[in-house]
Amino acid sequence: MKIAIVGAGIVGVTTAYELASDGHEVTVFEQRSAAAEEASFAPAGLLAPHLLSPWAAPGFGHPLRLTGANATLRLAGGMGRANLAWLWRWRSAARQQNAAAGALERLAQYSLARLKTIATQHELDFEASDGRLILLRSEPERQALQPALQVLRDCGVKALDIDADAARKIEPGLSPEATLAGAIHLPEAWAGNCRLFAQLLRQGTQGSGVHFAFGTRVERIGSSPTGVAVQGEAELRRFDAVVLCAGMASAELLPNLGVPLPMTAVYGYSVSAPLRESTHAPRASVVDLAQQISITRLGQRVRIAGGAELSGSDAAHHAPTLQRLYRTLNDWFPGGAQLSSGLQIWRGARTMLPDGAPIVGASGLPGLWLNTGHGAGGWALACGSARAVADLVAQREPEIPLDGLGMRRF
Repeated sequence: MKIAIVGAGIVGVTTAYELASDGHEVTVFEQRSAAAEEASFAPAGLLAPHLLSPWAAPGFGHPLRLTGANATLRLAGGMGRANLAWLWRWRSAARQQNAAAGALERLAQYSLARLKTIATQHELDFEASDGRLILLRSEPERQALQPALQVLRDCGVKALDIDADAARKIEPGLSPEATLAGAIHLPEAWAGNCRLFAQLLRQGTQGSGVHFAFGTRVERIGSSPTGVAVQGEAELRRFDAVVLCAGMASAELLPNLGVPLPMTAVYGYSVSAPLRESTHAPRASVVDLAQQISITRLGQRVRIAGGAELSGSDAAHHAPTLQRLYRTLNDWFPGGAQLSSGLQIWRGARTMLPDGAPIVGASGLPGLWLNTGHGAGGWALACGSARAVADLVAQREPEIPLDGLGMRRF
């Protein structure tokens, strides 16, 4: 088949890889000049287990706060009707303890297995590390985690409840002065450099059934006939199928097809800092549960990621959020990273649906498939959702059930 993919972030690149592996002729349309330039540029780097990652699913393991210095979600600027409606549904999903959580974690586990297979097969070095600690500052935090831990264990994830001494043996760079009541150890967790993986995979697929059309904006998707309308061209480019993997551009393209989805952009931050002293830096990845901030070792850098705000793409960086990232790093790993120079500061949009889970599968329109709305989990879910969509396009049953990840839940 001749297939178009809209979007060359991590989800679009992995979807192109899987479809090309099945023998399809694939064209990827991307408005930016390279792969992984938007939401996939500098995310936290956390792979499965996914459910305990910041912003994986609303209401799991931490309270939802909309006010105060430690607000879960910062409301920046004016709030339009669409954002208010989304916020109401987000809080409703949290109150229901997120019915999509099990499906989300199963997809993340499947995705990690698929990623490992791809990385081994093509010898991709993407600064991967294994193991993770969920750091707990108090006993109530541990109790609040129990529903999420039960979902993880039901999905076969190894999650060990350990004390502070055991946590410091796993991550000896943790400050002895920091208040640490204990941790959840996820020994099978992985992390890695999302953008590096996407670019390595893109280089490997180009010329083997995949063509990347960079600097090309898709203005409209056609369903009868199937195809894409590119900016500056009068004629529809026809394809046998189109897979939409375009982040917030999906929210702009779908309503014109009569397929509105409750998507919004939730902006987050990351700071990537050069390693200063290896013994004072994380070996792998840790998550500060109370702050909803992750600290991840990526080769010779440390990446601190967190924050969430509803605002426009052109909003200025929120200085207090960035200061909270620096402060959290210094609380746990003082002296581990160089913060005076060589910093990469990034603000990116997570295209989120209210329950934190993506749409993976049929759109309800002939020839149009959806692989979008991954929120904070684009990197963690990309390889699995790409393989599942490729199977669906080929009219094969995916290897994992996709219940809870389709259009019907909205």
